[in-house]
Amino acid sequence: MLALRAARAFDGEHSLAGPVTVITENGTITAVEQGHPDVPGAEVVELGDATVLPGLVDTHVHLGADSENGALDRLPGFSAEHLDAVIEDSLDRHLKAGVTTVRDLGDRAWSVVEQRDRHRQRVLASGPPITSVKGHCWSMGGESAGEDALKRAVRERAERGVDVVKIMASGGFATPGTVVDDCQFTERELRVVVEEAHGCGLPVTAHAHSLASVQRAVAAGVDGIEHCTCLAGGAMVVPVELMDALAEADVAVCHTLGVTVEPPPFIREAFERMGMSLAAKIAAVGRMHDHGVRSVSGTDGGIAAGKPHGITAHALADMIEAGVPNAAVLASATSQAAKACGVSKGVLRAGWDADIIAVRGDPVRDIKAMHRVTTVVIGGQIVTTTLPADRRE
Repeated sequence: MLALRAARAFDGEHSLAGPVTVITENGTITAVEQGHPDVPGAEVVELGDATVLPGLVDTHVHLGADSENGALDRLPGFSAEHLDAVIEDSLDRHLKAGVTTVRDLGDRAWSVVEQRDRHRQRVLASGPPITSVKGHCWSMGGESAGEDALKRAVRERAERGVDVVKIMASGGFATPGTVVDDCQFTERELRVVVEEAHGCGLPVTAHAHSLASVQRAVAAGVDGIEHCTCLAGGAMVVPVELMDALAEADVAVCHTLGVTVEPPPFIREAFERMGMSLAAKIAAVGRMHDHGVRSVSGTDGGIAAGKPHGITAHALADMIEAGVPNAAVLASATSQAAKACGVSKGVLRAGWDADIIAVRGDPVRDIKAMHRVTTVVIGGQIVTTTLPADRRE
């Protein structure tokens, strides 16, 4: 049994005035109580002037990617031993950032799918994304053409026990030669994938940079959109009708925010050519939030030097810049992200999984507190902490 005492809490949806004590037993939260009650038999951890909140969920990562430019293209050249080391390092970076659940949306040769249960964090995985012939991320092994082949691709993923089906509805910036501002599949083909996946009990999320690909994916009934850049005619265009459709269908939109350094020259040139910029993307995030579109946090972690693993705090800061209120920003990385992933995490409430973090300060007032993770608890067990020994009884 563990009792975490803190100055305040964010429960995944709301801020809780402190002091607060979160009690866990056998991997589950048993109580969230005001004050600091005695908890006989519990290991008590005094977190001081900290905020406790649910462990963070990054809904879009590539664990096999090594956080260097060209990471996805180099995956086929990794030995099994090197790939294992990269995945371990990727997860360690996320852990230090307070991320206790990750959803891998593109591995090669089922490398992440086959080792999901080895790790401390909860790892969800899609396997190789379904893509068109020589389409975005084709080297991961997910090329498919025609409705029958698409059905077989979905069934193979179901048989391998994936957690989600990922499909590349448009080209991508990281795969030269693909058409980023157009579509890789027809609406009918996307609908075939969705119907087959839903029949197997699996959700579908679509990588979509072009406006047309987002529109097709929403019309086809996908559960999530990755990037949602909405490129058309050399600009980012987000029609009101599209926002209405996203909100009405409750599609989980992952904007893949967060960046630490400038992208390489060929990516910057592509951005400029297509009218994409971080400022325009952030502005679109704010518009979508104001229109009722559901955002979930994900970073595209690992794909480049500017997109390393463990940058959730940077992604959350971008949402603040977009004008999204702090509580909604935190929910995007906790309760809303967990909902999108279909896991019983992301909420500090009795009966939910005891994945919990503590940060110095109050992120509901200042999102920079998310850079100051002090303690990470997974399944009711402390896995990392910077607290001195005298704070534990």
